[in-house]
Amino acid sequence: MKVAVTGGTGFIGSRLVDRLQAEGHQVLLLVRNVQKAQQRFPQAEVVSYTPKTSGPWQQAIAGCDGIVNLAGEPIANRWTENSKKEILESRQLGTQKIVEAIAQADPKPSVLVNASAIGYYGTSETAVFDENSNPGSDFLAAVCQAWEAEAEKVKASGTRLVILRTGIVLGPGGGVLARMTFPFQLFAGGPLGNGKQWVSWIHRDDLVSLIIKALTDPAMEGTFNATAPNAVSMDKLCQALGDILQRPSWLPVPDFALELLLGEAAKLVLEGQNVKPQKTEASGFQFQYPTLKAALSQILK
Repeated sequence: MKVAVTGGTGFIGSRLVDRLQAEGHQVLLLVRNVQKAQQRFPQAEVVSYTPKTSGPWQQAIAGCDGIVNLAGEPIANRWTENSKKEILESRQLGTQKIVEAIAQADPKPSVLVNASAIGYYGTSETAVFDENSNPGSDFLAAVCQAWEAEAEKVKASGTRLVILRTGIVLGPGGGVLARMTFPFQLFAGGPLGNGKQWVSWIHRDDLVSLIIKALTDPAMEGTFNATAPNAVSMDKLCQALGDILQRPSWLPVPDFALELLLGEAAKLVLEGQNVKPQKTEASGFQFQYPTLKAALSQILK
C-alpha cells in the first residue's frame, strides 16, 4: 500500500512509519517540519502540511491507498482557554481538512484510520465502557465527539472509516511512561492521587499493529477501542513500575500537587475509566501484550 500519515514523527507515528516501511509499504508523510521528517525517514516521501488549512498538501493524497490521521496538539499540559481551543481545533479542523482532501482526490484512498481517545466516555471509578457505551459530558468527551463527527463525513466519499479510541500508550523513549518513571529513579515514586482511578492502557507496538490491521483488513469498519483487555488501577500500575525498576512505590503524589502543576488537565491522571476492547477482540485482533506486567517488562528491561 501507499499510506499517508499525519503525526508521523511523533511517539506513535514514528513507530508506525518504521513498521510500515519494514513491511514494504510506501509512506507519504504530511508534516509541519519537513527537515526533521526527512532526517528521520530518508526513504519516505515528505510533504509540507498545514493541519487546519487547505493547501497543496491535499493534492498529494490522490493515489494513496490509505490515510492514518494521528495529528493533534498534546493534551497532557496545563490547559488554558487558548490551549483548549487548540486541542479542539487541531483535531476537529485537522480531520475536516483530511476528509476534504479525500473528497477531492482522484483516485480516492480506500480507507481512513482516524485517531480518537477513550476520553470519549468520560470518567468513572465504577463503570465499565466498551465501544457501544454512551459519550461523557466533560471537555475531552466533547473534543472526541467533535473529532469523530468530522471523520464520519468521509463515508460520503465511499472511503472505509476506522476510528481508534486510544488509551494511555506505553512504550520506550517517550509518552506517559517517560514522565512516570523519572520519580521512581529518584526513589520518590508512588501513585498519583488516590490510586484507585482506572488506567486503560495499550503497548505502543500493539497500537501500531492495530493501525496496520485497520489499514489492511477490509472487514474492519467503525469504532474500536485501542486499549489492552486488562485495565489496572493507578496504584497497581505504580506498584508494577516499582517492582520492575526495583524501586519503592510508596510515596503518593497528592491531588492538590497535580492540580497546582496541571490545573484542569490534572483530571487526565486523577480520574480514569475502565475501557474494554470488546469490538477490537471480536475483530480477531490478538494483543501481544495483554497484561501490564508483560508490557512493562518488555519496555523497561
